[in-house]
Amino acid sequence: MAVEHPPATPTGDQSRIHDIGYRGYDGPRLGRSYARRSLYSQSLRGAYGLGRSVKSKVLPMLLFAVMCVPAAIMVAVAVVTKAHELPVSYTRYAIVTQAVISLYVASQAPQAVSRDLRFKTVPLYFSRPIETADYVRAKFAALASALFILTGAPLLVMYVGALLSKMDFTHQTKEFAQGLVSVALLSLLFAGIGLVIAAFTPRRGFGIAAVIAVLTISYGAVSTLQAIADTQGSSSAVPWIGLFSPITLIDGVQSAFLGGTSAYPGGTGPSGGQGVVHVLFVLGLIAACYGLLVRRYRKVGL
Repeated sequence: MAVEHPPATPTGDQSRIHDIGYRGYDGPRLGRSYARRSLYSQSLRGAYGLGRSVKSKVLPMLLFAVMCVPAAIMVAVAVVTKAHELPVSYTRYAIVTQAVISLYVASQAPQAVSRDLRFKTVPLYFSRPIETADYVRAKFAALASALFILTGAPLLVMYVGALLSKMDFTHQTKEFAQGLVSVALLSLLFAGIGLVIAAFTPRRGFGIAAVIAVLTISYGAVSTLQAIADTQGSSSAVPWIGLFSPITLIDGVQSAFLGGTSAYPGGTGPSGGQGVVHVLFVLGLIAACYGLLVRRYRKVGL
């Protein structure tokens, strides 16, 4: 019985076209602004482990609880003792908990950008209608927002508790607003520094170590130098030394303009003129961090 064989496969220059049902997209083009908002939202959620594995949620949520629990305890003590003031002012709270904030930045800044660099997914972002500045703005805004939530939430707990304990409304509202301004500046500054370091260290472990080193070593070194200057009678130099650490920079700004008590040795905060210099340093560092990030990602996207 003869067996029929299928026709031979075309060879050479012959080809066959198959219609597999692909259709062109004729829906709305949402553009850069939508892509930027989506990247911001995804990055902000990722900063608290939302939409990621349970393991990824543990550290950010734990640090968030560590920030809020002491504030709740202070409020409970104030209510029980019927105090007229909170034990720690709104502007001082972030300075007291700066170690927790630094650890949060160290853990989340590399998560925000290091994986994109390590796995070379950044060019995929730039293949869509999104530019380098869009990527940087979305990531910068997301981490700064996450930090503002981390540092602003305990202030809100303190404020609500103060009102419930019938402390003066006007005074508490003013100090709460000053505290929010302070942590907003801190959030922008820490987010910028953390992202710059992480953007130049694609390995996440190295990025975490580098961010911790920069934030903690600079604070320790500056605090030590300030203490030495104060001990030797050079108290006028204390505010100027504070320019070289992110935490002491924020401390100088709030003690000069936001009614906060300075944590500098001897309580010697900056004068009005020195406070202006501190503000310019903070704004300059934030702008410099943004510029460095844009420059970094222009090279990566090539």
